[in-house]
Amino acid sequence: MNGIDLPLTPIVTNQNKDPMKKFLALVAALAVSASAAYAGCGKKVTDAGNLSDYDADTKAIVVKLADGKKAKLEVTPTTEYKGADGKAVKAEDLVGKDVKVVSEHKKVDSITAS
Repeated sequence: MNGIDLPLTPIVTNQNKDPMKKFLALVAALAVSASAAYAGCGKKVTDAGNLSDYDADTKAIVVKLADGKKAKLEVTPTTEYKGADGKAVKAEDLVGKDVKVVSEHKKVDSITAS
């Protein structure tokens, strides 16, 4: 074309015009992925000790562990309460007894008398 060679690729200007948008998008993506990973980790913790307290109003229990520490946990509507024979019992029936508590993120899945 009349001896003028045109470039085959377009010339891009102002490539980094708004780096803040890229940064914020990256931060948002990391926050979403981190929260999803934490929410679904599925790590179950088993505590064994004496169920020293149950508060029906706050839905909290306190388990005195063998090392003397106390674990304060939250019961949920799906928490299962079982006696030593494996039969369902009320939470109040387990106070003062040795129990095994299975929880996830301080929310109790089950309490079973030992």
